[in-house]
Amino acid sequence: MRYLGTADFQHESTERLGVLLVNSGTPDSPDTADVRRFLAALLGDPRVVELPRLLWLPVLHGIILRTRPWRSARKYRRIWTEQGSPLLVHTARLRDRLMQELSQRVIAPIVVEVGMLYARPSVPDALRRLREAGARRLLVVPMFPQYSCASTAPVIDQVTAELQRWRWVPELRFINDYHEHPGYIAALAASIQEHWAQRGRTEHLLMSFHGIPEKYFRQGDPYFCKCQKTARLLAEELNLPDGAWSVSFQSRYGPGQWLKPYTDVVLEGMPARGLRSVSVICPGFSADCLETLEEIAIENRERFLGAGGTRFEYIPALNAREDHAVMLADLIAQHLQGWAAVPVSWLSQSAVPSDPSSPPA
Repeated sequence: MRYLGTADFQHESTERLGVLLVNSGTPDSPDTADVRRFLAALLGDPRVVELPRLLWLPVLHGIILRTRPWRSARKYRRIWTEQGSPLLVHTARLRDRLMQELSQRVIAPIVVEVGMLYARPSVPDALRRLREAGARRLLVVPMFPQYSCASTAPVIDQVTAELQRWRWVPELRFINDYHEHPGYIAALAASIQEHWAQRGRTEHLLMSFHGIPEKYFRQGDPYFCKCQKTARLLAEELNLPDGAWSVSFQSRYGPGQWLKPYTDVVLEGMPARGLRSVSVICPGFSADCLETLEEIAIENRERFLGAGGTRFEYIPALNAREDHAVMLADLIAQHLQGWAAVPVSWLSQSAVPSDPSSPPA
């Protein structure tokens, strides 16, 4: 193997801390060809679809990528903005805001980059930019609050695969998840309360998480349990009584069983049970994307209203909200301790246990 170096490297160059934010990604455009490339990368990842390659790849390239991209492209066109993909736009804004927050918390040169698993800017490209900026210690932050083998694990796969090619490998840390981080729960609760204050409260709050195949859960994936804990903590933060909230799972595809209950089935059945107004939030998505803006805010809105519902409210993802950036800055600052000076006064009380000897809840 030929190991990669940096041709213009200088031993006396300033070393920095590097933070890499990673999300799934988005097509370069809503054109069918770009959507096909994105889907090929996503569905070709063996972490996402756990089928034998000799069985799956002919189906993927021979059938799915010949039919699905044009349908998905039509959906992407419904949410595309003048600035581009909502996911990329929101993530870039969050990165800028996070840099501002970290500059106040971390006493060390620091640089933050964004990488996407299945699109541009790619994870390898983001890592190379961090290397060029002098990052010798690297913290990787998957933007998936609840760990899953189908989302967080590919981040670890891609980062380590790229670093295997480097001559000088940086010190490396990963954040696996933050599903119960107090700042994350508080930011979700604040976004809901603000939405209700502006638009009025509904009868029910539905928390819709991205689904995974049920067999992944049976084989040990902790994702289902982490989603349930996020939902329970959020309901407690909002002081919601039993019956005023529920959990569902969206975005399933293929013939197998996925985590239940399914979001579309739940929403279609609500009016028959007397629930005619609902607010839907997707706590597993750090930034709005196709699955939130089109699948939930458009398709499932139509399902609910078509079944007899009278009011449907989609509550946006945290995106580049200030409290989202503050939470991430606190989380990152915690994980950078030992690498950089982090004044305790800058760490929010929600991020630091009152008794360091006490185990986490």
